[in-house]
Amino acid sequence: MSQKLIAIDLDGTTLNSQSLISSRTAEVLGKAIKAGHYVSIATGRPFRMSEQFYRQLKLDTPMVNFNGALVHKPYQKWEFERELSIEKDIAFEILAQKEKLNLDFVAAENRETFFINDLNDFEGHFFATDKVTEANLFSNLTTNPTSLLIKTQHQFSAQVSDALSKQFENKIDVRTWGGPNAILEIVPKGVQKAMSVSVIADSLQIDQKDVIAFGDEHNDLELLDYAGWGVAMSNGIEQLKGIANDITNKTNDEDGLANYLEKYLAL
Repeated sequence: MSQKLIAIDLDGTTLNSQSLISSRTAEVLGKAIKAGHYVSIATGRPFRMSEQFYRQLKLDTPMVNFNGALVHKPYQKWEFERELSIEKDIAFEILAQKEKLNLDFVAAENRETFFINDLNDFEGHFFATDKVTEANLFSNLTTNPTSLLIKTQHQFSAQVSDALSKQFENKIDVRTWGGPNAILEIVPKGVQKAMSVSVIADSLQIDQKDVIAFGDEHNDLELLDYAGWGVAMSNGIEQLKGIANDITNKTNDEDGLANYLEKYLAL
């Protein structure tokens, strides 16, 4: 079998509902790497909230963060690296509508820094850090962020997404995170995972037909469409299943990705 690039989403796909990678999933991904394939994470999460999984899987491949706004090779200089950003004024304009849109918090970040509107809204476990001081407040945001993260309630999610997409129509795209929280991510217009995974494939000289991708949510649509073989999780959204080449038999809580990959690659 030719060498494959396996692009894996995290929330709702590689991670179970406790936001962990099971030992079985880690073992199968390890076997795929030993068999000569590449495993690359492609997530909406920032690097600091996905770094632990990169380390757990002992990866040295490039990865995609912020739904494609950042493609980089962690801990190394990499000639194909790129990071795109949003005008910071957009962050302040969204923050001004926090009450109107029923937002719990607004956070802005790039690879190194992040800012949140109010320290009372801060959930340390969610942001994978406890180092938060006045320095992280929005008033200190002086550069253009790579991504904005907003949290709302599930019942408002679609409405918030529509309102912001209309208001800033040619500047941003609004993406949904998988997982238990109603998290919307705002990225520069036209940014999506497939664009950045194709950069990784080119850098590794892997043909598009040899890219296998796994996902569960709206932010995986372009990725599964781009991949030579796109696999939707059985717990994924219907729209994604509609464009996928195949669907796992089991959910992210039953090692659906691992079981599928083991059979598909005959590991």
